[in-house]
Amino acid sequence: MREGAHPGRIAAYPAQEPSHEATQVWKTSFVTPRRRVAGKSTTREPIIQEPVSFDLEPEATRRTAGAAESSRANRGWWDRNADDYQIEHGTFLGDDRFVWGPEGLDEVEAELLGPPEELKGKDVLEIGAGAAQCARWLAAQGARPVALDLSHRQLQHALRIGGSFPLVCADAGALPFADGSFDLACSAYGALPFVADPGLVLREVRRVLRPGGRFVFSVTHPVRWAFPDEPGPEGLSVANSYFDRTPYVEQDDEGQAVYVEHHRTLGDRVRDIASAGFRLVDLVEPEWPAWNTSEWGGWSPLRGNLIPGTAIFVCERD
Repeated sequence: MREGAHPGRIAAYPAQEPSHEATQVWKTSFVTPRRRVAGKSTTREPIIQEPVSFDLEPEATRRTAGAAESSRANRGWWDRNADDYQIEHGTFLGDDRFVWGPEGLDEVEAELLGPPEELKGKDVLEIGAGAAQCARWLAAQGARPVALDLSHRQLQHALRIGGSFPLVCADAGALPFADGSFDLACSAYGALPFVADPGLVLREVRRVLRPGGRFVFSVTHPVRWAFPDEPGPEGLSVANSYFDRTPYVEQDDEGQAVYVEHHRTLGDRVRDIASAGFRLVDLVEPEWPAWNTSEWGGWSPLRGNLIPGTAIFVCERD
């Protein structure tokens, strides 16, 4: 890890020049595509900054969006919406839970990174950490986590909650770490859905992992892109081609993207993993549990009991 990334401070590493292929974006857990976040505060402490909003609602469309545009748009979106996100979802996420998706699958039971007792002393990189809930849980198991996010505002929430591990504001396409710095890496709905070149991020993660290292990441299940992003019955009928990889873009009245999300089919994900030099050892599709009666954007008990909402890829570096 580069000097300066230590507990109690957000170490910032600027993204590469916008024209560079490596300029990407990543962010924290399960934002709902095609829908904004809002809600009543459930956090113990006040939100740290006043929200910033657009004068006009952005236009939703499907169009091409490259690496630089995606990075710029999503960095801005998360800096503007981090407060609302933590207000609405902070209770579900907790301060120190490791949740893989809206279904509520917890790493305590899933053990996708390995048995909790074997995490002690492991160097772990969390990508798209947001308020660093997962990193905080890892630290409680005796691991040595580093929490990264592109959004400075999200990491300010990590500071608000507290923790004794480094916070790094950096770009997933250009990780500011030496080769072989980590034993494990994880990302709960971070990075991969929001970059134009997910293969670049996967290659970077593999580079910073030690031989035998494991990378586990969750994304919106690719099949969801064929359905409207609605929690009710209207979200159960196919409306789009599953094979249409055109990004979803929200843009302002000047046509500038303010939010971008990229679609990859299940086969695309597997090929990206293999091309980056990983071995796919498991693909987990969490079922909706009976205890979870809440809705999260397009996720709901109705849809969750019928179609998968989350895909979790467990990868290893040989």
